[in-house]
Amino acid sequence: MQTTQVDYFPIIMQLLLAVGFVVGTIIISSFLGPKRHSINKDKNFECGVESIGNARIPFSVKYFLVAILFVLFDVEVIFMYPWAVNFRAMGFEGLAKMGIFMFLLIVGFFYVMKKKGLEWE
Repeated sequence: MQTTQVDYFPIIMQLLLAVGFVVGTIIISSFLGPKRHSINKDKNFECGVESIGNARIPFSVKYFLVAILFVLFDVEVIFMYPWAVNFRAMGFEGLAKMGIFMFLLIVGFFYVMKKKGLEWE
């Protein structure tokens, strides 16, 4: 099957339209938006609390571990739902692949429990 440059025209047009829309929206909003500056509006704040001191406070590694585990178990659910819907059509091969996936997931979970990644101090 031969492709020509004309076949890529719809993709290029969609890309140009998307980029043009984003750039146009940013430029138009900068011209049309209100420009009221004051001392209180120009202050930095975090969740309604005034920031005091250095912004480079180190976070605990446990915070990031819990975030990574949350993403891991979210991905697990994303993989398990289509498998459960198509369970009969996949047959024994699908069951074996999901068994391997669940085994690796459980090994990772026990590793995290052994390293006490889920315990808060």
